[in-house]
Amino acid sequence: MTTGRVVRGAAAMAGAGVVAAGAYVMVAWARYGQVHPDRHPDELLDRFLPDPDVDEYHTLKVRAPAEVTFPLARDMDLMQSPPVRAIFWLRAIPAMLRGEPCRREGPHGLLDETLGMGWGLLAATDRRIVVGAYTQPWHQDVTFHALPPEEFAGFNQPGYVKIVWTMGAEPLGANESMVVTRTRVTATDPESRTRFRRYWAPMSSGIILIRYLALPLVKAQAERNARIGATPAAETGPAGPDSPA
Repeated sequence: MTTGRVVRGAAAMAGAGVVAAGAYVMVAWARYGQVHPDRHPDELLDRFLPDPDVDEYHTLKVRAPAEVTFPLARDMDLMQSPPVRAIFWLRAIPAMLRGEPCRREGPHGLLDETLGMGWGLLAATDRRIVVGAYTQPWHQDVTFHALPPEEFAGFNQPGYVKIVWTMGAEPLGANESMVVTRTRVTATDPESRTRFRRYWAPMSSGIILIRYLALPLVKAQAERNARIGATPAAETGPAGPDSPA
């Protein structure tokens, strides 16, 4: 193969990637706000964020009971996945160019790490967690702010979006479960909605891809534990408000 053919092939692949990325952004922009929560009813999330602008819902069937699946989902380390590490590395490039440290510090479990970033625990049971925050993700340095569960739904200070995120395992039988993750977002005023829409259209691809990559991690470990009869050592998680799931 000649050098010219290699260069032309690489250019064609790069061009196709640009076209695909552009098409995704256009579709994400057009779909923004076209939410139908009734497709997957969730009374618990409706307490905190009933009318979202974004409602991302992902599931994966697991051949393991819910009591095995859920603790693994709650405490998984996303960085075990090389593709996820690559996504976070790409997102950290601007910070690295500014000379800011990007080394991970503190807990690596999903829930502990999320709470360490400033999110608040809104609800917790033995097979589900709900966390939430208000933030301005379009800024260079994103800060997450927690609210008490009883104040979250009513918060409407202009200039922010509210985000609710849940992870859980629904029992499908004695030896099967469904691992579920769902993210809802709503803006507190029209200007913030416009700003978040501009952010979400290009950035949502990486966020959604992380969801798709995370669930197989849980599935593989839960099914491995179920085969050998292992159960997680700790299943209670951090204390939080009790809510029926």
